[in-house]
Amino acid sequence: MTMKLAALFLLTVMPVMAQSHNASTSQGSGLDYMRATEKIRAQCVEGRRIICGRIVKILAGGLIVDSGYTNLMRHPLDRSWLIPGTVEARREPNLVEKNEADCVCVGLVYLTDTPKARRRKPKVFDYVVVETFPAGQFTYNSVGTIRRTVRHFSASLASAVRLNRESEGIHPPSQSLRSAPP
Repeated sequence: MTMKLAALFLLTVMPVMAQSHNASTSQGSGLDYMRATEKIRAQCVEGRRIICGRIVKILAGGLIVDSGYTNLMRHPLDRSWLIPGTVEARREPNLVEKNEADCVCVGLVYLTDTPKARRRKPKVFDYVVVETFPAGQFTYNSVGTIRRTVRHFSASLASAVRLNRESEGIHPPSQSLRSAPP
């Protein structure tokens, strides 16, 4: 009789313990995911750069920009992120990129998630001036089969966080864990 009671007790308690374990695992992994996301977001904000340069190539997902044209950040050019290629601009010859937020980015970069252009679409040799967030690296074919890897920047903080999170293999907790009762 005691054996039957013990078995009945275990059968009753085991599912409740399993649900409790799944809920705590779900809360832990959800909290870990949120912490990792916030850490990446802070890194993106700290690493933000101003890209001011000439579009050298247009790709399906973004623009290859030669950044370092600081004289584009003048009035009246500061009214739009996209500036026609007819504007007179020079690349700073001895410009060195600082390692601090909101400094000017120098060199070739891949720019994605640009703002919507009001009147026209970006063309090769147009200029851009936009605040961006680091989103990893990007490899493309520059000429023929020559592959080049450049820094990837996004004009959207949310997109930069998502791209960095994906590159680090951080995924949201699975649906089955989130649907477990508390």
